[in-house]
Amino acid sequence: MIEKQRAGKPWLASYPPGIPAEIDIDGLGTLVEMFEASTARFADRKAVICFGASMSYAQLGALARAFAVWLQGQGIAKGDRVAVMMPNVPAYPVALFGTLLAGATVVNVNPLYTPRELAAQLNDSGARTLVVLETFAHTVAQALPTLTLDRVVIASPGDGLGAKGALVNLVARHVRKAVPAYSLPKGLATRFTDALKAGRGGRPRTVPVAQGDLAFLQYTGGTTGVAKAAMLTHRNVIANVVQSQTWFRATDPDGPERVMVTALPLYHIFALTCCFLFFIRAGGTCLLIPNPRDADGFVKTLSKHRFTHMSGVNTLFNLLNNHPGFAGLDFSQLDYVVGGGMAVQKAVAARWKAITGSVIVEGYGLSETSPVVCVNPYGLPEWSGTIGFPLPSTEVSIRDADGMPAPFGVPGELCVRGPQVMKGYWNRPDETAKVMTQDGFFRTGDVAVMQPDGQVRIVDRMKDMILVSGFNVYPNEVEDVLALHPGILECAVVGAPCAEAGEMVVAHVVLRDASLTVDAIRAHARAQLTGYKVPRKVLIREALPKTNVGKVLRRALRDDLPAA
Repeated sequence: MIEKQRAGKPWLASYPPGIPAEIDIDGLGTLVEMFEASTARFADRKAVICFGASMSYAQLGALARAFAVWLQGQGIAKGDRVAVMMPNVPAYPVALFGTLLAGATVVNVNPLYTPRELAAQLNDSGARTLVVLETFAHTVAQALPTLTLDRVVIASPGDGLGAKGALVNLVARHVRKAVPAYSLPKGLATRFTDALKAGRGGRPRTVPVAQGDLAFLQYTGGTTGVAKAAMLTHRNVIANVVQSQTWFRATDPDGPERVMVTALPLYHIFALTCCFLFFIRAGGTCLLIPNPRDADGFVKTLSKHRFTHMSGVNTLFNLLNNHPGFAGLDFSQLDYVVGGGMAVQKAVAARWKAITGSVIVEGYGLSETSPVVCVNPYGLPEWSGTIGFPLPSTEVSIRDADGMPAPFGVPGELCVRGPQVMKGYWNRPDETAKVMTQDGFFRTGDVAVMQPDGQVRIVDRMKDMILVSGFNVYPNEVEDVLALHPGILECAVVGAPCAEAGEMVVAHVVLRDASLTVDAIRAHARAQLTGYKVPRKVLIREALPKTNVGKVLRRALRDDLPAA
């Protein structure tokens, strides 16, 4: 029986010793139970660090319960949606767990949204309560005529940090003079601190939350099309937390103190699960970085703290690699670094190891899978260029255009089945049907190949593939070659209409060496790529358009290109 199972799941034979094929999902409880257990067991430990101050597990638990009491006092009931629109500040975890303790569902919102984008997401989710950092409240005010909101909770950066937080807020108000003013109707807005004060000392009413209840509406699709919400249940998310902890051998809460550098925004599923919820369950600490794009401030923060873990995307690693102060940091306690969200480039991974001595452990996931599907083994000696193996209790199938399994080494669509796969898309049964196979696999839209040992290698997004005279060109491959040139800081490759070949390869390049010419870039590509993969056009740019997580927006680059 075991041999038959391993034959259908070749990755199991390659699992590191001690990693089980399956985990017991039913016995894990809910995120509410996880939170209550952690705040009791690790009461004196630091849950988060931000702005040079910390919040203990006991303090986080008390504040979250106070917010839950206030929400319930406002009439929030089980299943209601509460939108949270904040970067990585201490108020975010308080609002998140307060919402879950109240029995409601969290709707994560990108604080950089425009009024139109904000209105679309809030109206689609049906959220009538919004918690927003005051820096972004002007967006809410502008969107208000198109919204149906019962209440808006206004938080400040230092809320939850006591006396140090009050100082942070004072400084923030001075700095925020350039932020547009806002005005909300009387009775609609409540200060976050007032809500906490009103609920302080109380206990929220117990709400019977089950594993199948919705924990998050996680919006996805921002880089490829119209955003839609993945319905993630308590079961989905806690399963993925424990799958990941099992893989990284972090299930021992009494193990060494762990500090995760949390630079990716918590409203994004990667940081939410892999940084925050992962470490909350393990009794670790999240070092919150509110603005990772401020490279100087980021590196300065790292210089002041001991850190053991880090996660990021390729652009974040590249940003740090190229900062003059990064190489001087103390990496002696760094246990592992996880990369995801987009392909980690070979040149970036090599330079990261040369600077830090640490190998980037690349993984893969999506909002619809809570997010982790595959990841390389803990303790990886060298960057592999693959996304590793499927996690325990996860099945992966590479399928051809007819929906049939593809042989080893043959590209096909990556399909996933497991407890972390979403319940479906919110109010979009037609969209759900499009991405689910008859045998229960989620179709990711990514092209991948599986190796005989079960490792999976991502080739590219199906929508990003370029068809040149009938030949497939995968942007990731071309980008990886271009990024190896020492004169190139970063790059992105897209397809553009071409009368002769149907499509042509276009490279958008940000230079490290201003003297590098287009001809030299094409010659570099020609030396390592077959002719039809060589960029026909090379456009030099000051910067590449990116999401707030750091993913390059290839779609935006395609939209800017004229036909040729």
